[in-house]
Amino acid sequence: MKVLPQIPLDPPPAPSAAEMQRRADTYYAEIRRRRTVRDFSDRPVPRPVIETCLRAAGTAPSGANKQPWHFAIVGDPAIKRRIREAAEAEERAFYAGKAGDEWLAALAPLGTDAEKPFLEIAPWLIVVFQQNYGLGPNGKRTKHYYVQESVGLATGFLIAALHHCGLATLTHTPSPMKFLGEILGRPANERAVMILVAGHPAEGATVPAIDKKPLDAIASFH
Repeated sequence: MKVLPQIPLDPPPAPSAAEMQRRADTYYAEIRRRRTVRDFSDRPVPRPVIETCLRAAGTAPSGANKQPWHFAIVGDPAIKRRIREAAEAEERAFYAGKAGDEWLAALAPLGTDAEKPFLEIAPWLIVVFQQNYGLGPNGKRTKHYYVQESVGLATGFLIAALHHCGLATLTHTPSPMKFLGEILGRPANERAVMILVAGHPAEGATVPAIDKKPLDAIASFH
């Protein structure tokens, strides 16, 4: 196997310790305001903004650099309508008992239900697919590595990029999601993992009053 040629690293200028802390504080102050939103405006978002955020997502690390993700971007009202109808059909079964009592009890404080109007109202739906294996030029399967981890990293990059642009997002995961591949005509090697709803929050939008775990509950230094 031929080894890729090595090129010089092009890092940003090394900041001082004080500047690193300032940047860390600034980023934390920005990202901590990110909230999952369910009330969206139909206010348009320019496609080039979404495209640049997707480029940022594409810089995420991945197993063996296979980049096993595909983002299907939906702005067409008719397709959004089909996705909403199919998603709500799955959600009605979910809330009717398919999820089980424990899961439904955990969701109850958040006030969610089977109605998902945001799937039509928000200007963009970004359907995230994971490629379980690759397909070479001759149609031969190629192995992908750490697929779920890689796609999760890219999706996190995307959510952060959209937030940085001043946009709201919602990670929506109807189950099962096979209908997404069918509606969007994706190949058999891809599996939908979520719908990322993106747009501006509706005027007067509210979010649940939740707390995030403190640092000592999510991290340990050794």
